[in-house]
Amino acid sequence: MDLRTVGRRDAKRGAAWLLAWLLFAPATGLPQAWKPEKPVEIVIGTSPGGPQDRTGRLIQKILQEQKLVSAPVNVVNKPGGGGAVGLTYLSQHPGDGHYLMVNSVTLLTNQITGRSPLSYTDFTPLAVIGAEYVGVAVLADSPVKNGLDLVERLRKDPGLYSASIGTAFGNATHLSYVLAMRAAGVDIRKLKTVVFNSGGDAMTALLGGHVDAMASAPSTLLQHIKAGKVRMLAVVAPQRLSGDFAGIPTWKELGINVTFELWRGLAGPKGMSRAQIQFWDDALGRMAKTDEWKKQLAQFDMEDVYRNSADTARYWNVEYDEVKTVLTELGLAK
Repeated sequence: MDLRTVGRRDAKRGAAWLLAWLLFAPATGLPQAWKPEKPVEIVIGTSPGGPQDRTGRLIQKILQEQKLVSAPVNVVNKPGGGGAVGLTYLSQHPGDGHYLMVNSVTLLTNQITGRSPLSYTDFTPLAVIGAEYVGVAVLADSPVKNGLDLVERLRKDPGLYSASIGTAFGNATHLSYVLAMRAAGVDIRKLKTVVFNSGGDAMTALLGGHVDAMASAPSTLLQHIKAGKVRMLAVVAPQRLSGDFAGIPTWKELGINVTFELWRGLAGPKGMSRAQIQFWDDALGRMAKTDEWKKQLAQFDMEDVYRNSADTARYWNVEYDEVKTVLTELGLAK
């Protein structure tokens, strides 16, 4: 037998084996070179009480109870700057897979609007874990009767009513509100919008009568809707929500052609290793399949749109181009 032939054949087999390992090791979880060796921090860029905080604490609970992470998992709130404070904190731990941050479209828009010099490319995409649809709410005794009544009044005087949002101009909540108003023919540059550090703070302002309306994901309003304190006028969903929100019309039903998605995701610091990303792909993917996670999605009418790290990276690229276009039209892009 020609030894040179044997050597070439063995080399090809070795290369084929290496290629197979690279392709299938992440999916099978075979040699895993990294796992958390110290406490994991889930960073929240808002005050306690809002949707991002609730999401982070649920992730913490499931990761620990299901033993998906053996190290302790802590939630750390870093409110301010529409998430910019939290992103700055996350960026101070490059290459460290022990730090994750719950994020939304502000990860993309903060740099566009000039709130932060940090771009989404300065972080590691890890997952998109769910999506909600924003609605506009008023107090139960508001003179505004419904969604069409609101837009008719704002067409005449865009500054007539103030609306609270959390946590920054240009975030998904703000975009959902102004896109609905723009589609209805309202001059969105003259809208009176007040920003708070969290959805919880924005809710408090509405309940206290400090603002006339609120743009929010329905989950933040649920207890107040059930208590009869708040009415939601319409949502930017493509179709009606279910359960407690089934009575809320979509803007499309009212003849205003607009939809927009409020997604929740997770990012890590820049420079995370492949092994670290692989660990979180596995842990978060398993978390998203748990009954408890699915129960929470259903309770708050969040869609199950889990995307792993690779799919999230592609999603961010497309979303960035879309929101930059919108923010430029709004005059918010720097």
